[in-house]
Amino acid sequence: MKPTRFALTGLAAGIALAGLTSTAQAQESWTMTTTWPDNLDLIQIDRHWAELVNHLAGDELKIEFYAGGTLMPGTEVFDATETGSIQAAGDWPGYWAGRSPAFSPLATTTSLFNGVDYLNWINQWGGFDLYQEVYGQYNMVYLPYGITNNESGFRGGTPIESLADLEGKRLRLSGRDQGRVLEQLGGSQVTLAGGEIYQAIERGVVDGAEFSTPGVDYKAGFSEVADYWMTPGWHQSASVFGVMINQDAWDALSEETQETLKIAAEATMAWSLAWSEKQSTEGTAQFLEDGTTINQLSEEDLATIQDITNEVIVQGACEDPMHAKVYHSMISYMQDYAQWRDVSVPFNMSRVTDNLPSLEDIEACMNP
Repeated sequence: MKPTRFALTGLAAGIALAGLTSTAQAQESWTMTTTWPDNLDLIQIDRHWAELVNHLAGDELKIEFYAGGTLMPGTEVFDATETGSIQAAGDWPGYWAGRSPAFSPLATTTSLFNGVDYLNWINQWGGFDLYQEVYGQYNMVYLPYGITNNESGFRGGTPIESLADLEGKRLRLSGRDQGRVLEQLGGSQVTLAGGEIYQAIERGVVDGAEFSTPGVDYKAGFSEVADYWMTPGWHQSASVFGVMINQDAWDALSEETQETLKIAAEATMAWSLAWSEKQSTEGTAQFLEDGTTINQLSEEDLATIQDITNEVIVQGACEDPMHAKVYHSMISYMQDYAQWRDVSVPFNMSRVTDNLPSLEDIEACMNP
């Protein structure tokens, strides 16, 4: 009996070893990077998702995460993911608006969505499918996993107290629609990478600049070079971040693991909004402690910005069908949500949606 028991034990061990070997061979290993270097705090959103996936995905997937700039320049991560040189990369969709203007509203809006609007739209009003449609043209799956509320506003060495003060100002600003609005307000758009903003303000290359939320801006050192801060951040009323995934790498995963990645994205999205608001609260206090002067635009100025924004959105929609399709979905959501939102003011995000871009004008461009 003993030899038989030994043989059975040996056989069981062999099966177990074979199973372990099979699991090790079956495991997918991904290389992931991001557009953000280590010194920009937005990288925390990418890290949060990658670490959560590594915790939840079991043996099938392991993500090796690299900070932006360590594998390649941030501007190259789109091509690298599209071609499969890497399997995944964290991004802000607006960086790719030169390829398709539809990427711009997938990243942010001027004076339209706030953070909860993006959360609602992505998860319940069809937004998620539009990310797949736009990124799918480039051999990628996209999982939006980060949302931040409106950005800080403009920072610089001279005060901007009203729209009149924008006349002739050179301002660092991201986004095509944002630049068009700024031009109608009398300013001119300067395009700079995030890592170049500090020195540009310090040297007077720009009269002012925006980058991100107060917490991110403070950690980037902007209180050292900018004494004045204009609020609110109308140019980016909220922002979305996510992960580009090469289609072949995605297809190699089991359906269960794909679902795990989606769940991790949804969890990271909720975490990111709360994390960002906490960071913004702390960052605002730190700017004020450092002596920063805040100038807030009047309601009249914000109404002017909204009017111009509405025109610019329709203009952009009429220039590109996919751009129109995304904005049509967004504005349809705003209209659909408006009645409940408006009757519950001030407890439902405190905004009356009575001045939106014309859905009829966008539809006319979509169906000439």
